[in-house]
Order: sequence, then structure tokens, then C-alpha cells
Amino acid sequence: MKRTSTRLADGREILYYDADDGAARAVPDTRPLDASATSSEVRLDPLLGDAVVIASHRQGRTYHPPADACPLCPSTEGRASEVPAPDYDVVVFENRFPSLAGDTGRCEVICFTPDHRTSFAELDEERAALVLAAWTDRTAELSARAGVRQVYCFENRGTEIGVTLAHPHGQIYAFPFITPRTTRMLATVAAHRARTGGNLFEEVLAAERAGRTRVVLEGEHWTAFVPYAARWPYEVHLHPHRRTPDLTTLDDAARAEFPGLYLELLRRFDRLFGTSAPTPYISAWHQAPVSGEGRADFALHLELFTVRRTADKLKYLAGTESGMEAYMNDVRPEDAAARLREVASR
Repeated sequence: MKRTSTRLADGREILYYDADDGAARAVPDTRPLDASATSSEVRLDPLLGDAVVIASHRQGRTYHPPADACPLCPSTEGRASEVPAPDYDVVVFENRFPSLAGDTGRCEVICFTPDHRTSFAELDEERAALVLAAWTDRTAELSARAGVRQVYCFENRGTEIGVTLAHPHGQIYAFPFITPRTTRMLATVAAHRARTGGNLFEEVLAAERAGRTRVVLEGEHWTAFVPYAARWPYEVHLHPHRRTPDLTTLDDAARAEFPGLYLELLRRFDRLFGTSAPTPYISAWHQAPVSGEGRADFALHLELFTVRRTADKLKYLAGTESGMEAYMNDVRPEDAAARLREVASR
């Protein structure tokens, strides 16, 4: 892998990740952009103890541009985009409208392919492996930044999720705090360790692999399963068999097997409802905090879920979920797992 780092016209960093060591990507950004200036703050909810980011400058961010004005496609003659180069394999750059910036963290955009019309599921394994390498590199670099507590790599796909740019892309957040969901996981895992001496992540994975009812896909180094208490109609957790805190410590064998399994999982999601419409989803890497006591017991894993519950119905977070965080699932996890096995590639 070759990494090329350069700057955009307003001073933001852009990094090209190429499978070809000879690729030349350091093309200057000639747009007349003012220096990047953003403001955001982190406030603590006094009752829940959760951190909330206030980022009012994002109200003016790019919203559903036409395909020929996509800011994530490579630049062409007569049309300059966020990516100055005329082509790329995988590219990462600082978000022009970040939720987190400066002392409050950093937000990056990662584009998986220059092809506006495709999706992650349609990538080949070599490109998916390059994306994994980019996620790993960004996790390592952002984790080393002063003030960063946790790195979060994720993809939102589909207008139903709230995506405002159709180009295949994801985001990478460097949080100055440990996120509320991870904080809750750490507390549960620590309590289990104190009570039993065991690791809860390892025990959950072992139980799912032994029971097999909710296992969707299994390789030599990874297992994907629908969790026992799934919150979403179709929700899959993908765990490496060897517990590790984050992407930087993933071993070579698991790294090599991941692209094929992950692509198959995404393709099954697209076949779930028997329609030509792509399935909207969120794909989220859960990584350990950069440091602290909880890091040693945490388990890197990916959570993939869709807000669609049938071909023509969405799962809305209504009163119980949004108001009380008490989830009500319309699909039995065992039935969801059976359906995801049923739509395997032929």
C-alpha cells in the first residue's frame, strides 16, 4: 500500500491510499477556498453523564447534490471536487463540515471508490482489503493525537439512514471522549470480570458459535451472528475469533479473511427483501478506547444493521426507543439469522 498525504486549498489534509506503489496523486487543489474555520463544543448532560456535541455550523453542509456535482468524485477538467486527483483507489480527507474539529476532535471522510454508481458490496476483495488498511492506518494515526479517546470508523448508506451524499463513502471520527455506548459496554464487561473472572465478549462469542441458531456466516477467523437481544430487525455482529482491542492489533490471518466475509455479508443484506432497491444500513466498527483500564478487556467487532423491516416498511425509532431507549424489535433474532443464511450467494 502506498499512502500520499497532501493539503486541500483551505488547509485540510487529504490522504490517498493506493494498491499501486507507483500511483501519483499529489495533485494541487486550485479551488479558491477560504481557510477552513469550524466551531464545535462538547457539553456534558448533567443527568445522564453523556457527552453531546454542539456543531451548529453544519446546518449549511452539502445536501443531496446531483451526480454531476458530487464532491466525492474525482476532479475533472472544468469541475473541481474535494478530491483534486483525476482518479484514486481509496481517499481520506478532513470533513469540510465536521462535527468535531480542533480541540474537540477530528472528522474524516473516506471514499471507497471513485465510481459514483457502485457500492461497497460491489467492490472486489483487493479494494475491500485496501479500505481495511486505510481504516487501520487512520485508527493508528488518530489514536496518537493528543486528546483523542476513541476512534470510530463507520458507513451510513441510504437516504433512509439520513445520508446526504450518494457516493460510496464512510466516515472516521476521533472523539475527545469515550462514547456513551462504549462506556456502557465497558461497565458491563468490567462488572462481569469482577464477578466471574472471565471476559464477557469471549463468552458471548463462544456461546453463539456453540449454539449456531443465530450464526449467519463463519470463517476460520471470524464469525457473524445476530445478537440474542438484537435491537434492529436485521442486525449482525462480526467478531474476530482472537479477541483484540482495535484494528491496529488485528492479526494477519484475520485481516486476510475479512474482505471476503464482509463483502458476502453486505451482499446478503442487499438480497434480504427481494427488491432491486439497495438495503439502507449502518456499518460500525466498535474499537476500544485509546487508553485506560477498559482497553485490555474490550473486543474489536463490527455491527451492521438496517432500518428496513420489510420490503416497504422502515423501523422508526418512536416513543419507546427515542424517548426511553427501550427497543422493541419486530423480527425474532433467530428468524433474522435464518433469513440471512437463506440469501447466501449461490
